[in-house]
Amino acid sequence: MKDGKGTLAGVRIVDLTRILAGPFCTQMLGDHGAEIVKIEALEGDETRRWGPPFSEDGMSAYFVGVNRNKRSIALNLAAQTGKDILLNLLTKADVLIENFKSGQMKKWGLDYETTISKRFPGLIYSQITGYGSNGPLSGRPGFDAIAQVMSGLASINGTTGGPPVRVGTPISDLATALYATNAILMALYERTSSGLGQKVEVSLLDSSVSLLHPHAANFFMTGDPPTRMGNAHPNIAPYEMFKTADGYIFIAGGNDQQFVKLVTLLGKSELANDSRFTNNASRKANEQLLTETLSSLLEDQDASVLAERLLAEGVPAGPVLDVPQVLNHQQVRAREMIVNRGAYRGLGVPVKMSRTPGKVRSLPPRLGEHATDILLEAGYDDDQIKRFVEEKVVGPSTLSGTS
Repeated sequence: MKDGKGTLAGVRIVDLTRILAGPFCTQMLGDHGAEIVKIEALEGDETRRWGPPFSEDGMSAYFVGVNRNKRSIALNLAAQTGKDILLNLLTKADVLIENFKSGQMKKWGLDYETTISKRFPGLIYSQITGYGSNGPLSGRPGFDAIAQVMSGLASINGTTGGPPVRVGTPISDLATALYATNAILMALYERTSSGLGQKVEVSLLDSSVSLLHPHAANFFMTGDPPTRMGNAHPNIAPYEMFKTADGYIFIAGGNDQQFVKLVTLLGKSELANDSRFTNNASRKANEQLLTETLSSLLEDQDASVLAERLLAEGVPAGPVLDVPQVLNHQQVRAREMIVNRGAYRGLGVPVKMSRTPGKVRSLPPRLGEHATDILLEAGYDDDQIKRFVEEKVVGPSTLSGTS
């Protein structure tokens, strides 16, 4: 029987993050049952205003995409009372995650080393920064595109002879979120034996540099700087996007058997015995000729039909789909990667758990939507909550039960 609570049921996370890397991390944890209390500035997470598009109730698509399964409270951490409320919330928390500039928490007197670790020795403190807590760039603000260009990712993305190109999705932020999620889970697991929390640090630059495979490995071995190759692969041939009669197809013939199957299916089995194409090294050495030869064989093909035939033979291939096609694809639908809940539409949970599956339990919150409940649970009474709002420690003032 499936457990509807999720794998992380009972884990309490105080989320001080905003923009993307932190919120994407905590959404993943929330999808799997962790209780997420999202603490925002009084004006809210910046991405609430990153639009258009906006929903009918004024919530940006950007915010909606990474903030489900959370409760929201707006809190002024510059005020002593705001800091006291945060510390109170941490008494029952397992994890604190923040993505301020390195040093900001220390300015507030909330840094891990001198405050948090001493008051909450079992707490996992997860810090996401642009460049890390040490080194010459420590303390600088982090941005996805800047991490991409400074990590070398943009230098290897783009067409041969063309300019560097940022990856179309914010890959540095998203990869950092994935690393942060892993780090938090590892620290929680270690705590089961030690009983102790620890600080786990992930930066956009470190995460982005870690994605340089196989380009860094090739450079370490040869000393030759990687270059932009368009859709080609530095180590494998064929590995390319080809134009067909009705669109584009990507084919990756990673081993010799796959290449034999590819050319046989295309009616040119003799190419497998051509000395220029018999193994990957020879195909790579004659890659331009190989690409031209395959291009001529593929130009009259139907991309989807051919891809299906190739996949059935074990040859990696796929038609190049646009986003609407992907979101309507029968395989994507079958894997429940599209969630519809009332007016909410979002991407599904990619990690499938047989007994404790992740799911959408609550929709992205309005700013401060759950402040009253959160504060009551923390032991404050109605009069105190009303005073917090009046003193602009908690906001906005339109909170239910506090206005």
